[in-house]
Amino acid sequence: MTTSTTTTRRSAEEIGSTPTGPRPLPALGPQRTVPAPEEVDTVLDSGLRVIAVRRAEVPMIELRLRVPFADHSGRDDADQPGHAAVAEVLATTILSGTASRSRVAVDDELAGVGGEIGFSVDPERLSVSGHALADGVDALLEVLADLLVAAAHPDDELARERDRLVERIELASAQPSVIARRALQERRYGNHPVTREMPRPEEVTTVTGDAVRALQGAALRPGGPVLVLVGDLDPTDTVGRVERALSAWSTGQAVGLEALPPLTPRDLLLVDRPGAVQSQLRLSAPAVGRTDPRYPALQLANLTLGGYFSSRLVENIREDKGYTYHASSSLELDPHGAVLTVETDVASEVTAPALLEARYELGRLAVVPPSADEVESARRYLVGSLLISMTTQAGYASTVAALAAQGLSSAWVREHPARIEAVTVDEVAAAAAEFFAPTAFTGVVVADAARAGDGLRALGGVEIP
Repeated sequence: MTTSTTTTRRSAEEIGSTPTGPRPLPALGPQRTVPAPEEVDTVLDSGLRVIAVRRAEVPMIELRLRVPFADHSGRDDADQPGHAAVAEVLATTILSGTASRSRVAVDDELAGVGGEIGFSVDPERLSVSGHALADGVDALLEVLADLLVAAAHPDDELARERDRLVERIELASAQPSVIARRALQERRYGNHPVTREMPRPEEVTTVTGDAVRALQGAALRPGGPVLVLVGDLDPTDTVGRVERALSAWSTGQAVGLEALPPLTPRDLLLVDRPGAVQSQLRLSAPAVGRTDPRYPALQLANLTLGGYFSSRLVENIREDKGYTYHASSSLELDPHGAVLTVETDVASEVTAPALLEARYELGRLAVVPPSADEVESARRYLVGSLLISMTTQAGYASTVAALAAQGLSSAWVREHPARIEAVTVDEVAAAAAEFFAPTAFTGVVVADAARAGDGLRALGGVEIP
């Protein structure tokens, strides 16, 4: 018996033709619940909060430690290095060895358990990031404890690292993005300690070993920090190991950053950068943080404006006008709240037109709210990004540590996809109108005033010294 099958074949011309315009997306399926891992979240007698989470996908342990490390000295002595300079040198030299371990011994001991550890500092905190094989958690904790309690900061190592740090700061300080960031921080917060994200080279050169060791003893305290361990571990047993390993780190309260001053809407400030071929536009406005019920709608409104590639800012300033390669908006979170930041870098000759378009998109978002399709696209991206951030041990550890620093538990991140799903188009419109009006913003334009000043003066809303 023979069966014939008729097949309709498309011609080469038909195959090569694709209808223009976006293809419709399938409906978003029901959000799967993120299972809660086995976890212990407790505070030790020393005041150290420890969060141990079992994620046994690979036989590794990820460690994150966040210590409040703000400047509360109140010192205003031009002859002495500031807190930021001393803190940077501390973070750079803390791995140089302890009373019982040389730098080489620290490296060898960590390498023996497949481990690494690193320190960094900013105006809010000192951060430690590390990892090791699961059976090397004790070694990782013992090295960490020794560094926290007995780092030697030897003078010869300190001198070398200080010189390297000065070179790095000098190179970074010449970068337009760094200049713009420093100017924006000062425009937003005046002389608040949060603006001192990077010390001046001349401050670093005067930092002494005595100053670094004194800061470590006075500020690196267990009361208030958060230690997170995620990986192939038993949470209860791991908390006990932490308590034993860090028993010598037992007294004192770490000092957090004082509340930021209110962000006041006002004209942008032109910061002259003679000879610059590009201009940096940085706009900022008050926002709300993770604990505010408006936060999910604000996230979706921000994504629509410039939070990802399929956003209004990108389509306008990059795709349509060709003014820039990159334009974005973002939410910057701090322990006391959040701010919105809009940024882009453009050629000097289009500084004023690019600012005009940025203001136009802010105003359009506020009065022409995101469509249902825009909200749905942003929702898909946000939920997917959030879930991806939790798929690895490292990502989960970093996320939990950031939440803990704001007084939130890991349950927040597991529950947040459902909050995003529940946001309505009307709620996103309300958030857009409340937070994105151009009159709510301030900021800076870093540009060659000789080339961009006339256009900015004609545009208005820019303070030109």
